[in-house]
Amino acid sequence: MTAVAFHFNVSDRLNYVCRLLRKAVASGSRIVVTGSTADLVAVDVALWAVSPTDFVTHCLQDASATALAVSSVVLVEDCRPHADCNVLLNLGANVPAGFDVFERVIEVVSHDEDERRLARAKWRFYAQAGCPLTQYDLQKAKP
Repeated sequence: MTAVAFHFNVSDRLNYVCRLLRKAVASGSRIVVTGSTADLVAVDVALWAVSPTDFVTHCLQDASATALAVSSVVLVEDCRPHADCNVLLNLGANVPAGFDVFERVIEVVSHDEDERRLARAKWRFYAQAGCPLTQYDLQKAKP
């Protein structure tokens, strides 16, 4: 069963996503990131700006087969499994079809009310699908 983790109250979504990807890759995960074209381009640009010692290998879905094979993070508009990718980070507005082929799904939610509303609907969907849900509230983590 796919485990789903929601990260709520993220103040800088793009920065948080980059840090999360860097941490996940360092732990050996391979990740598919799905979302709108604008979100994926922003993540791509931001990952190139990570320090050279912390570079996260990544590519867009239309990259060569070689690039896809060696990239730890694949940025896609439509969710589809990629070789050895076990984590899906969803930046999209909806639950992507095919999410259940991944071991884990991560949803990152900022303070934006529209994002929060969409997250509540996604939470209900995952719960009804029987997925184990975990919540990380970054607001509560602050002292």
